[in-house]
Amino acid sequence: MAVLRRKPVEATPNALESVYRRRHREFLRVATAITGSAELGEDAVQEGLARALSRRSSFRGSGTVEAWLWKVIVNAARSLASRAPRSESLENEEGASVADDDYASAVRDSLGLLSERQRLVLFLRYYADLDYTSIAQTLGVRRGTVSATLNQAHASLRRLLSEEVRR
Repeated sequence: MAVLRRKPVEATPNALESVYRRRHREFLRVATAITGSAELGEDAVQEGLARALSRRSSFRGSGTVEAWLWKVIVNAARSLASRAPRSESLENEEGASVADDDYASAVRDSLGLLSERQRLVLFLRYYADLDYTSIAQTLGVRRGTVSATLNQAHASLRRLLSEEVRR
């Protein structure tokens, strides 16, 4: 009996472009959240796609092309964020400033107090609507780590926001 081997998925320019076109809005939301700026977020998405296209031979096929592209774009956003000063106000995907009411400010401040991994897991789960497996592939961690990190982030946000309400 012959064993059928699945042809490995490749990160072809067409495959990358297809994912990019389908998920551009989510890539931009997450990159903007990571960098704190719509302009830097757009730069990160463009830089991430350019990196992915130029380094597509490094895709090993251990996950999906989409998860690999997420990883490249998240890393580009993290790199840009580390080199740029943090903006005072986050912007939404349309580029308008988020209302600077007390609650939005408290949420923004609370997110800033979370660990980088907690913030990334939250952004990927709620801004990009990725499932736990895709987040794990994107961040290079186990699925259980995603679940635990998300649980810890929720608990920390509840605690931080309840402390803020009491003030």
